Amino acid sequence: MHPSLVRNASNATPLHAVEAAELKAFLSRRAKREAQWLAASGFKAGEGALALVPDEAGGIACAVLGLGKGADALALAQGAEDLPQGAYALGDVPRSVSANAALAWILGTYAFTRYGKKKRDYPKLVLAKGADGEEASRIAEAVFLARDLVNTPANDLGPEELAQAACDVAKRHNAKIAVIAGEALAAQNFPLICAVGQGSPREPRLIDLRWGNRRAPKVTLVGKGVCFDSGGLDIKNASGMSTMKKDMGGGAVALAVASMVMGAKLNVNLRVLIPAVENSVSGRAYRPGDVFKSRKGLTVEIGNTDAEGRLILADALAYADEDAPDLLIDVATLTGAARAATGMELPPFFTDDETLASELSRISFAVQDPLWRLPLWRGYETYLSSDIADLNNMPNYGLAGAITAGLFLNRFVEKAKSWVHLDIPAWIDRPKPGRRKGAEASAARALYALLRERYGRKRGKRQ
Repeated sequence: MHPSLVRNASNATPLHAVEAAELKAFLSRRAKREAQWLAASGFKAGEGALALVPDEAGGIACAVLGLGKGADALALAQGAEDLPQGAYALGDVPRSVSANAALAWILGTYAFTRYGKKKRDYPKLVLAKGADGEEASRIAEAVFLARDLVNTPANDLGPEELAQAACDVAKRHNAKIAVIAGEALAAQNFPLICAVGQGSPREPRLIDLRWGNRRAPKVTLVGKGVCFDSGGLDIKNASGMSTMKKDMGGGAVALAVASMVMGAKLNVNLRVLIPAVENSVSGRAYRPGDVFKSRKGLTVEIGNTDAEGRLILADALAYADEDAPDLLIDVATLTGAARAATGMELPPFFTDDETLASELSRISFAVQDPLWRLPLWRGYETYLSSDIADLNNMPNYGLAGAITAGLFLNRFVEKAKSWVHLDIPAWIDRPKPGRRKGAEASAARALYALLRERYGRKRGKRQ
């Protein structure tokens, strides 16, 4: 269990949380002295307001967190971020907040410390009766894994290092893993992954992790692993390149979801595929106008070398599809158009499976990891055409870029019973409690919650 959680503490300080609209009723339930102090201090229960009510001896009688309109079920993370050291026990707290208390609290302790930033000693939360601290810890630690990978700059995280991170996850959960690298990729028919990676001295790789019950439903996660994206010969400008260490965020999220699934021992036959490359500029880099034959056999004309993510995913998806999974999920930091459509806080997803779409929408909002469905509008498929090949990776159309990218990927999925594509930012630009500015495991908790609801925890014979 995460060290910020404790099962009991004899001298824990009560921690209350209140919505602004409920402040009057809340004060009526508190001791007269506490209510008078809060009123006199001007506490209005605005979102993020945190009050420490003193006792008669000069200590802390209780802490009170303002929730504003109460929209953030993870608001309690602010307690972990801002309260002084000590143990705190939930007191008068809305059910929506108490239900997510353990997870929110752990998320509030995250800090990226690899390069010298010191992690402070965080306060501890006493688990409420019936709270599953182990589950909250598994989820939070997997989120931290993804955040750490995305936060790590490309000089320390290339394809080899991403593969090693996947090997570490596999070892932790006794999973099987294979890594196809360099010339072996060409020999084993992954031409698009080779094409994107050939401009970098850091050899491209395909990571293939397997775990679970052979007889269980086949669930395959495919995550984009572009460890840095210069844009290739269609080079990005400085601002466009500034956060491109996060372009392997889909791979990081795939590993996070896998870690949650394996830690919870869900009843699935799990596979994770991560094509890991660096998209660089060099004399060996692939060029606009080049044509490559994909693993699936479709030929692809390169309309733009900065649309590299869909290329490596195409080979990985085709490989995953050969296994005819029951559920095929790909996760990628794929398009700026997705960010323009729904912003950084509401990643879009695409699927033709109406049941899956309904479940994923409902669950994502329930766990405060929201996703929004966009259409796979077939009317735009003609924009994927090429004069000399089966497809062009950059549609001759300046609009609906997230949709046309999804349609491109869909051309490489045929046998999977159900498929969904998520276009995530893997980044936060407007921090909230427990979600600091920088790397984020966008959609990881939502995907895990979907798999947990569908497949439960029973597991039979492992591979």
